[in-house]
Amino acid sequence: MARIAVTRPIADNGLQKLRDHGHEVVVHEDWLMNEDQLKDFVQGADVILCLLTDPITDAVMEAAGPNLKLIATYNVGFDNIDLHAAKRRNLMVTSTAGFISSIAVAEHAFALMFAVARLLRPADNYMRGGQYQYWNPNIFTGQQLRGKTVGIIGTGQIGSLFATMCAEGLNMKVLYTDVVNSLPLEMTLGAEKVELNQLLEQADVVSVHVPLLPSTTGMISHDQLNRMKPTAVLINTARGPIIDEDALVHALRERKIWGAGLDVFKYEPHLANGMGELDNVVVTPHIASATEPTRINMSDNVATNILAVLEGKTPPCPVKLPAD
Repeated sequence: MARIAVTRPIADNGLQKLRDHGHEVVVHEDWLMNEDQLKDFVQGADVILCLLTDPITDAVMEAAGPNLKLIATYNVGFDNIDLHAAKRRNLMVTSTAGFISSIAVAEHAFALMFAVARLLRPADNYMRGGQYQYWNPNIFTGQQLRGKTVGIIGTGQIGSLFATMCAEGLNMKVLYTDVVNSLPLEMTLGAEKVELNQLLEQADVVSVHVPLLPSTTGMISHDQLNRMKPTAVLINTARGPIIDEDALVHALRERKIWGAGLDVFKYEPHLANGMGELDNVVVTPHIASATEPTRINMSDNVATNILAVLEGKTPPCPVKLPAD
């Protein structure tokens, strides 16, 4: 029987699956732990089942003790885990399968795009504030999206789904930038691969779908925002630090771009200074994957990963550890 330390509650179906296999599942209360609290909680664990908000450092792994075999994260990304330390300790790391949450995240990006383009936030505030007195054809005239150009930064599963929604649902032209060619998008949607600067200059909507890496951190900053159209919409459902949000606040305040829709944040859980005062940005609290089917499937997937490792099998979603 393995001891599985779960850092915060998740959908119970996966946890019950682990219990049904005879394992001890210890679930922490639903509040964030710092590194010292995590070190206390994971002592004696065979498996740490963590969330993206948990800093799984070398010290946390050390505190778990010699029985630790696996760090299983309940999300697609794993930038909260010290992968170098995991490799040194011969630990397995798994994540949840990207396709499980891809549809939900792509749908949320689509929703943010419309919310920003059609000025839903200031219009909602206008109604709630009792300002609507009569129909006025001259207020809240937003951007029309059909037939426009969408720029996709990163054409993994989520980016490709978002591109398909835009192309097939709104007849939008698709530009994309990535380290590899996306032949399926080119063949099915007529997508065109371009350099980032060209994408920014030509796209009416720019949507970010790359992982957080040293090469992507801050990839959208002052220079890139200045290249965008004044009518352009910027969407980020990937990771907050990919966009320099202080530069974004300046661009939004000066109306250098039309608006932005963000589900992730550089200073998460806090907004960049001044962002909360702006009416041309729509912000949501990191909920892009928050649909009931997605959460249930994520829980099942993380349990499947754990059971596979404990049974000496290859898990379905291993994280590739660094070479050095």
